Amino acid sequence: MGDSDTVEGEATRVRKIIHIDMDAFYASVEQRDNPELRGKPVAVGGSAERGVVAAASYEARKFGVRSAMPSVTAKRQCPDLIFVKPRFEVYKAISRQIREIFAEHTDIIEPLSLDEAYLDVTENLQGIELARDIARLIREKIKAETGLNASAGISYNKFLAKLASDHRKPNGQFVISPEMGPAFVETLPVGKFHGIGPATSAKMNALGLFTGLDIRNQTLEFMNANFGKSGAYYYWISRGVDDRPVRANRIRKSIGAETTFSSDLAEFDALVARLRPLVDKVWRHCETTGSRGRTVTLKIKFADFEIITRSRSLLAPVAGRDELERLACGLLEVEMPLPKAVRLLGVALSSLQAGDDAEPQLTLGI
Repeated sequence: MGDSDTVEGEATRVRKIIHIDMDAFYASVEQRDNPELRGKPVAVGGSAERGVVAAASYEARKFGVRSAMPSVTAKRQCPDLIFVKPRFEVYKAISRQIREIFAEHTDIIEPLSLDEAYLDVTENLQGIELARDIARLIREKIKAETGLNASAGISYNKFLAKLASDHRKPNGQFVISPEMGPAFVETLPVGKFHGIGPATSAKMNALGLFTGLDIRNQTLEFMNANFGKSGAYYYWISRGVDDRPVRANRIRKSIGAETTFSSDLAEFDALVARLRPLVDKVWRHCETTGSRGRTVTLKIKFADFEIITRSRSLLAPVAGRDELERLACGLLEVEMPLPKAVRLLGVALSSLQAGDDAEPQLTLGI
């Protein structure tokens, strides 16, 4: 399976979906613009004690540095790590330039973030037969116009296209044909499934589900009983089936982040310490997309799985990261002392103002 494989379309009307993912986007922009950073481990983000890595160069990733990692942890793993302050206006300008390249081939573009998007090229604007050729042309033009590398996955649905783009990173592309889709998924660890986070992966492992094949061997009833409304999604993607359309210009409704604790917590200070990285992540996406929201929501899941949410709406959008933290902590403080220990905490910002970079609804797990 490789670049020579095709996703055929005319006879069976199989969709042709491309997932484009820029390689280490923020860090690559910084290395492009500052030659002294090239070939060195770079992290975009704050280097202070409470800083978080927004992006890491491939040189840094060799040391285990990853996005959303606390900066102090990243520096410990890579003592020579160079921190660079993010320039979101620059990243957004380049992202707009890249989307103009996408638009030369299709009007059906679903941005996931500044550096990632789905394209439906089944009926493409230039009449190119093979999706792999479109992907290669897009990647070549991105390189020529921006100096940056992109990876691409090509398949007959969104789930497999995203898997395919990860398969040949960096600066490559890969095709998963309809004939190979189910076989490709069956050996995949459940933790690699898009949409399955650490908590769900651990639950699946506890049920004896470690690979796509393990899920495929279960009934739909079993998956629904154990995973609720997500059960059907897991059931079908384990069979290589994903009918979700590429949705152009879909406006994001909210930005949220949540985390499940390894052990239950009840003390205010301990919960606030876990709340801060969630606030960082939500606000980073606000800056990335240019979105601003008026409603802050705190989600608490107790040890017995009872869930409560508390919200506060403002007349004007939340102005900054510190204000978001203050509002979220205020919602938590009102609930203290809590009646029982907490296993999950989440923060969301909604009532978003649509901007030039409005995106689909997204929930981020840490």
